[in-house]
Amino acid sequence: FIQMLRRAKKRDILQLLRRAPEETRPFLVEAAVATQSVASLAALSEFLDFSKEPKSLLEKFLYTAAFSPRPSGELLHLILDKLDGKQLAAEIWETGIVAVGSLVGKLCQQKLCGLQQAVERGLETILRGLRGAEEEPRVVVHLLALGNTMLPRTIPTLLEHAEDGPTAVTAAAASALRRFPAPHVSSKVKRVMRRIFHQKRKNYDKTCRLAAAEILLDSQPLAVDVINILLATSEMETEMATFLLLKVQSSLRDPRHPAKKIRKDIMGDPRINNYHFFSKVGISSSFSGPLTVTQDLNSTFGLDLLFLEGGFLRKSVSDFSLLSQGQRLCVAQVTFEAQGMESMMGENLSEGEEEPELTAAMSATFFDVQLRPIVFFQGYTDLMAKVLLSSGEPTSVVKGNLLLMDHHQVIALQSGLQVTVKLQGGLGLDISADMDVSIWEQELKTSVSARGSLAMDFQAELDSPLLQATLRSQTDVETSMHFDTKLRFSSSPVLMCLQLREEQAPYR
Repeated sequence: FIQMLRRAKKRDILQLLRRAPEETRPFLVEAAVATQSVASLAALSEFLDFSKEPKSLLEKFLYTAAFSPRPSGELLHLILDKLDGKQLAAEIWETGIVAVGSLVGKLCQQKLCGLQQAVERGLETILRGLRGAEEEPRVVVHLLALGNTMLPRTIPTLLEHAEDGPTAVTAAAASALRRFPAPHVSSKVKRVMRRIFHQKRKNYDKTCRLAAAEILLDSQPLAVDVINILLATSEMETEMATFLLLKVQSSLRDPRHPAKKIRKDIMGDPRINNYHFFSKVGISSSFSGPLTVTQDLNSTFGLDLLFLEGGFLRKSVSDFSLLSQGQRLCVAQVTFEAQGMESMMGENLSEGEEEPELTAAMSATFFDVQLRPIVFFQGYTDLMAKVLLSSGEPTSVVKGNLLLMDHHQVIALQSGLQVTVKLQGGLGLDISADMDVSIWEQELKTSVSARGSLAMDFQAELDSPLLQATLRSQTDVETSMHFDTKLRFSSSPVLMCLQLREEQAPYR
């Protein structure tokens, strides 16, 4: 369909979009964005009215742009024009800012930072929005958009918010900083992370301290930092200490992890290398292991579960990653967070810790693009309304078709002949998540369902006056995974069930 649209004129694409049935319109918008021809972008610009179109169609357009493998400056320019100076629904504005961050980052990866005026305009739009944001959720979304850019010059801004902001802002800034490759995690970044973890200036929420510890562990860690992190667990609550000890142990065991090099230095310290030190009895856990291992590619699954002292789930992170040639791609990472459950369950807060608002939310990253967070409920009144009026339907996180690969190359052979190589790869993705809190049954259920279909089309053509030859290969694979957690907190200890299901993957 993309190949067809690349040959079409603006008026034909526009007519197609306007006359299409409502159910097929999202697919046409996805294809038009992936085409990225002058005609298709002009047709989209005229067709999409951000003040009238359904929110679902506009979100589809913005996310398709955000996932584009090699976006153009014109696509970013189109989105900035659509967002500029308009009164938009909160969801559309947030999705738009996240998409702008992704496009700025990808254009800079193509070495177009100084060449495309839209890149500077996009970055300035995010920074201006961050400076003017008064509400905490707005600040968080702008920080996540900065994380999508992965530009080193944004690090000072992220550090400032990480150290001085409230809990949600600190967590978002730390999450953005974690995405930078190790060479960009400078000594200044590490100093700030040490101050957050060891609470030198003020008290921080446990999730913020753990995020700071993970940055110190993942970025060419120093033995002294790892030893100090481990020694600090002696003064922590059982669950947080258990989680952190397992996180460090998992890092030291992983042959690809940078902490592997300093294992001898750490385990040579008698204060740490003893049975008593590692014998914490909490139920929190941190696990990472391989799903598939080949000569060229490793795929891993990681699961982090942080519980409160009374057994309630505070945060869960499920992560699917690909590692190849020293590069890491976060294919899917889904995070559930619940706050303020301590007061509802009659638990006492830690000393110096503020009582947070009762909240449950989810955030997700797919193919290194951070999506806007989804809030299930905020406040006790909202929770009761959701419990009483719940439809039972899962929340769609991302659903649609993405062009992942789009490559065209002419290769001159030694014989003087030329070969034209074309490669296209598309992904159909449907990811939904659900969180169900039952006050009456005293149960918490979370579920993440991820279904994907990958299709690749490879073609090599040799064309000369004497000889014509074509080699064509078509591959497609379907897969689905389901991750469920169920907690019953009506009695102590809390009963917990975790299930990861993987269905058969047909490969053709």
